Amino acid sequence: MQNYLSNGKDIYKAKCQNCHGENGEGLGQLAPPLTDSVFLKANRDRLACIIRNGTSEALVIHGKTYSEKMPGFPELADIDVAQVMVYITNSFGNKQGFVPYTKVSAQLQNCK
Repeated sequence: MQNYLSNGKDIYKAKCQNCHGENGEGLGQLAPPLTDSVFLKANRDRLACIIRNGTSEALVIHGKTYSEKMPGFPELADIDVAQVMVYITNSFGNKQGFVPYTKVSAQLQNCK
């Protein structure tokens, strides 16, 4: 899991941090925080698809609605998506454990 966390942090810094913040705090009304473990747990099976494809769906986090479109990152390989997921779901106060690459890869095959 340590490699996933380390590589995921590097990818997060390069691709996600500008909007979601260095500490997952979000960006005002534009980008939601990643500190809400309830949302992350409830949407765990969708996170890979959101990272890869982005979303234009309004998200309610901590009682606030975020309706800005999140861009996708289709250039990320399945392993990169898995590493970023492990980093996000185990940082910023979240402790959701390991998600294997094979599971993420399967989720990415079924994105809607």
